Amino acid sequence: MNQKPHSARSSESRTRKTASPAQQDSLPNPEQPISQFKSTRGLRRIFSAFFYSIDGFKSAWKNENAFRQELVVVIPGIIVAFFLPVSPTQKLLLIAVLVWIIIIELINSAIEAVVDRVSLERNPLSKNAKDFGSAAVLLTCLLAVATWGVILYPLFHFW
Repeated sequence: MNQKPHSARSSESRTRKTASPAQQDSLPNPEQPISQFKSTRGLRRIFSAFFYSIDGFKSAWKNENAFRQELVVVIPGIIVAFFLPVSPTQKLLLIAVLVWIIIIELINSAIEAVVDRVSLERNPLSKNAKDFGSAAVLLTCLLAVATWGVILYPLFHFW
């Protein structure tokens, strides 16, 4: 009986030996960078990342109705927050929850884009992924409303 010790068997099962030759070709070579962006370093990488982020904002503005609708509320809200007679910490909190809505909406849009890229056919897992992202946006909006309510209530509470 030529049986391998348990530790040797478990380490073999975690290797990529089960991949077919076609799958082996599609696996990234650990010696090569995955993308040109990943191989860039230093200041050049920071500039590239900045411009990719700007492209992300442009794409969201062009392709995402929810992003535009939320900006219509968020931008005036940020302006109003600067003029409210509240502490600087409260102003920061009011602005932060509004910016958080935009951040979560961008993540939700990214999730939706990836799901659509994988397949446009209806699938329960795809629906779950999109619904989870949507729920995150809803919770963030509710958090913003609650935060604004708690901070502004003392200003407008007259009785």
